[in-house]
Amino acid sequence: MSSQPPQLTDEARIAALEKAAEARQVRAELKRLLKVGSISFPELLVQADSDETVAKTKVLAVLESLPGVGKVKARRTMDSIGIAQNRRLRGLGEKQRRELLAAFG
Repeated sequence: MSSQPPQLTDEARIAALEKAAEARQVRAELKRLLKVGSISFPELLVQADSDETVAKTKVLAVLESLPGVGKVKARRTMDSIGIAQNRRLRGLGEKQRRELLAAFG
């Protein structure tokens, strides 16, 4: 049995592509706002509780967007806390959130 993607009508496929493109734009804008300091990491975590697109953003991408935090520091911090590299904001446990806020809040 092969795992084929679901068969979509042309309209459904176009709608899905548009929705995905919009989500990518929202996440890119979030990362930009973090980088320039317009939104803080704690504010972003609060927003993730109510916004589906924010909740699906990868933790690593968010941390790498923080001013003064690069790929190495983001990965090391996640490793030390015990957060998987592919974890999304929604998937963070309370303890992980607290430790991230202590490190970057």
